[in-house]
Formats: sequence, C-alpha cells, structure tokens
Amino acid sequence: MRPANCGADVYPLLALAPAFPFAGFLWLATLGARASRKAAAIVGVGSVAASTVVAALLAFAFFTAPPPGGAYTQTLWSWIAAGGFSVRVSFYLDALSLVMLLVVSFVSFLIHLYSAEFMREDDGYSRFFAYMNLFVASMLTLSLANNLLLLFLGWEGVGLCSYLLIGFWYRDRANGRAARKAFIVTRVGDTAFTLGLLLLFNRFGTLNLPRLMHLAARQWPVGSAPAIAAAALLLGGAVGKSAQLPLQTWLPDAMAGPTPTSALIHAATMVTAGVYLIARTHVLFALAPPVRLAVAVIGAATLLLAGCSALTQYDLKRVLAYSTISQIGYMFLALGVGAWSAAIFHLMTHAFFKALLFLVAGIVIQALHEEHDIRKMGGLRRDLPYAFWGFVIGGCALAGLPLVTAGFYSKDLILWRAWSSPSGGPALWVAGMLGVLLTALYIFRLIFLVFYGEQKTAPGHWPAWRIKLPVLTLSVLALIGGFVNLPPWMGKAAFFTNFLHAALPPAAQTRGGLTEPLSELIAACLFALGLFLAWWLYALRRVPRPASGFVDAIRRFWFADWGMDWLYDAVFVRPLVAFARLDRHDVIDAGYAAVARVHVWGWRILRRSENGRLRWYAAWITAGAVILAALAVWA
Repeated sequence: MRPANCGADVYPLLALAPAFPFAGFLWLATLGARASRKAAAIVGVGSVAASTVVAALLAFAFFTAPPPGGAYTQTLWSWIAAGGFSVRVSFYLDALSLVMLLVVSFVSFLIHLYSAEFMREDDGYSRFFAYMNLFVASMLTLSLANNLLLLFLGWEGVGLCSYLLIGFWYRDRANGRAARKAFIVTRVGDTAFTLGLLLLFNRFGTLNLPRLMHLAARQWPVGSAPAIAAAALLLGGAVGKSAQLPLQTWLPDAMAGPTPTSALIHAATMVTAGVYLIARTHVLFALAPPVRLAVAVIGAATLLLAGCSALTQYDLKRVLAYSTISQIGYMFLALGVGAWSAAIFHLMTHAFFKALLFLVAGIVIQALHEEHDIRKMGGLRRDLPYAFWGFVIGGCALAGLPLVTAGFYSKDLILWRAWSSPSGGPALWVAGMLGVLLTALYIFRLIFLVFYGEQKTAPGHWPAWRIKLPVLTLSVLALIGGFVNLPPWMGKAAFFTNFLHAALPPAAQTRGGLTEPLSELIAACLFALGLFLAWWLYALRRVPRPASGFVDAIRRFWFADWGMDWLYDAVFVRPLVAFARLDRHDVIDAGYAAVARVHVWGWRILRRSENGRLRWYAAWITAGAVILAALAVWA
C-alpha cells in the first residue's frame, strides 16, 4: 500500500486522541465508584495509553505521508449555528499540534501509570483517575482545536480539572483554599482571553484559527491598535494559565494536590497552555511589536523572580513549582523575541525533566512518610539510589548540563535567540544568563540537602515497578531528548525546529558581537558556578545563620513570593470584604428581604391548613371546586 493511502487511513483517527480519555472519564465518573481498583486503573491508564498509540500512528503518517499543505482538518459536527455565527467541533493537525499531541499524551500516560501505584491506598482512587482523564482530554482538545471557541472549551476544562485535583483531598481546608485560589486567579486571565476572543470575532466574523490568522495578516497593519488590543488580551489569558507575572501566585499553592497532579499540571498540561496559545496565534503577536516585547519582558522578569524565590523555599514540591514558573519564563522570553520553535522545543524538554523531578519527589515524600520539608531530609542517596539518580538527571537537565542533557540544547537555543533576534537584546540575554546561574544554584541546593549529608528521617517505603518504569523512561528522555535539535557547530542537525517551520516562522537573526558557541560557553560557565556555589554552601554546610538585618528581610521577601499575595490581599481582597460588610444592609437587600418575609408569612398562614383532618380537606376541596365552577359560569 502506498504511503499516501496509509496516511489517509490514519488521519481520521485524530478525534480518538481526546475521545479515549474522555470516555475513560465518563466510565470512571459513572461506574468507577462501584468498580474494583484494578478496573479503575485499567480504564484510567488504558484510555491515555490508547491516546498515545493514536498519537504515534498519526506521527508516523505525518512523517511518511504528510497531508496536503502540511495540515489536516477533521470536522465532526456543527456545534453552534445561529444566524451568521457558526462553530464546528473540528480538529486541526499540523506540525505544532502534532508535537503537543505527542508530548501531552505520552507524558500523561507515564504519569497515569505512576499514579496507579502511587495512589493505590487512597480512598478516592477512581475519582482521582476520572479527574486525571478529563484533564488530559481537555488539554488534547485545547491542543487540537481548529477554532478559538473549541480551544477555549479545552482551556476552561483544564482550569476546572486543576481546581478538582488541587483540592482533591478536600477534607483539609487548606487544600480547598489552594484550589479556589488557582481557580480565581486564572479566571482573571480567562476574562482577558474571553474579551480577546470576542474582539476577534467582532472584527472578522469567524473563530476558525487558520482563517483568523490569514485575515489578520491581510487586514491589520503591523502596530495597528486592534492587533495590539487583541494580542494583549490573549497575552492576559496566557499569563494567567501559565503562571507568569503578575498572576503566578496560584502555582506554588497548587502543590496541595497529590504529587502526580503536580507532575501533570507542570509538565504536560495547564501551564504550557499559555505558551501554546501564543505560538498558535503568533501572527497576531507579530502584528503587535509592543505586546511581543511585553511577552519577552514578562518572561525575563518571571524567570528571575521565581528563581530567587526557589532559593528560599523549604518545601520540596514548592521549589519545583517555582522552578516551573521560571522555566515557563524562558519559553515566554523565546516567544517574545520571535523564537517560536525554540519555545516549543523547551516546552518539550521541560515536560520530560519536570515530570521526572516531580515523580521522583513523590518517591521521596512517600518514602519519608509524607514529609515535604527538605530540612528534615538528607543522606537518601544510599537508601533510595533509584530516586537519587533520577533526581540528578532531572536536575542536570533543568540546569542545562552542557552537551549531555536535553535542557542544555533547548535553553541555550533560547539564550542565543534572545541575543541574536532583532526583537532581543543584551538586557534579555543577561536576564536569561542570570537565570542559568539561579537554576543551577537552587536545584543543586535541593540535591545536596535531600540526598547528601546526615540522614535525618529514615525511609520506610520503596517504589514498585509501576513507579520505576516512568522514572526510567523520563530519565532517558531528559538525557537524549535534546539531540533532535543540535546547534550548527555540532552538525546543523536542527531537525525539530526545521520540522516546526511548517507551522511556525523561523527566527530572524541580525545582531552580531557574540557567536552561538560563545553564548553556550558562557552558559556552561554559569552552570558550573552555580554548581560550585551550591556545593560550597550546602554540601559543605557553609550557609551562614539567618541575619537579623537587610539580608534576612530579602530572604523573607523572596520566600513570600516577593509580597505578591500581600499586595493582592491589600489592594483587592480586604477592600472588597470591607465594602461587602459596609453594604450588607443596603436598600436593595432590604427589598429582597421584604419579598422573603412575605413568603414566610404566606407559608405560616397556609401551614395552618395542614392539620391532618381528612374531613376538612374534603370540605375545602369541594368548596374550591364549587367556587371555580361558579366563576366559570359567571365568566
């Protein structure tokens, strides 16, 4: 059979990718509570495994028999048809959405497999997999949507699932507060996204993404006010969902959920949605240079602020949470300078090593009887060698160990584009380089405090194969995942970015004064400096005692996320609560209270007729019938 026919046979399977986990959610939500744990695990893990198989088949077909024009559209049915407004449930497969499909489905499958063992003692076992399946289905819908409204449906779906999973252990009120915080803060960005969606429909009369981008490029000149407004509103949505300044405060608190939830949110779903949205609508951002500059500045500022906060945290998972905020900042930096493919490359490698770090963190926490405080850890490399080597590999990939790990190739490409792009510059490049130093410092601080030194808490639980296999697989990917895109001096094997150029424009390069190998060498030196400082401060225990002056104030300021929660509480929460208390007895409330009192009085009067005397009931029924008959005759 010819390859073209093979591709034509496989592409109609596209809708099955989100359909399988959604079907798993429906089964688990309706029948899971009455099923055995084994059945719940088979459905929960198997449905995502089926999506991964579909993704692999689609990838094979895409490479061997690409669709005409490099994109395939599958329309299932008409969703909304009202007047001139029509929206269809339609999926779109191109190079960008294929990468997202592969990363989301495969990493999610590994996390689900890990969860089958990690959560086996939890009372809400089937409920957990129902939420996780819906999370994956929503993210795949978002990634494959052919129009902005269907994308927004998936967008809101991942927001709902994040709320459900963060607050999964809802009996603890702190978990409920963290879930509500995530839901409310991201709604701020979602409101901006909604306004941007309405603006685009008002201007072009369609929400079809390829059509929208084509019309925007034709009708809006570069720097036009509508283009800037639309891009700024979409940026607001991306900032909220991807936890960037100033809406990053929800993500560290999201660690209240189970560890597999944290891995799924940080690695494969939710926080990468904002990066994907900007990349998918890159035409709008290319038409709005001020907004694209804002994307770069937000990314650079976020990666530095989050890196500083990570240095001061003592909760193992919160350090990794701030790490995610920082790495998403790198992706925003790449998007802001027009390095679209570099941002998606780092999105992919980040999914590998961040999922690995969270899954290993779960092994450590579970082995230490749910201990999260790194000050109570130490010396675990001997008792948990599997976790130790997994965390070292993930940490080195995060920090960008030169030439060996995936993070080196993706992060250094972003740094080079930050320098060489016409939209970049020395300031953005320096910010990215400082981030390299901070990343190496805080991740090796974690490694030395958790796995070296004196053992403070003895482990009492060891991982089974369903936990070890995902960790092993992600460790391999964290090492070799960057080899799909090598720098020019290593052979010009930029397969990944060349593949994405079918969907994303290549990055321009104009600035001189620095070569790519020299930029990578400087990054490698900063990596080594961060490793040395972490070893000197934490492995040799040279950390000074907390000072009582300015240094300690800075440490507490960084620990409190630069005072952002305090600021929001002072500016928004407390004034709103004070106004509500002041306004609780206003005239409008009095009107509603009067209506309620009338109903209460009526109820009290009618209540007297319910006396249990059947003869009176019959008499009143007869009297009522006579009265109605008389009225009918009279009328």
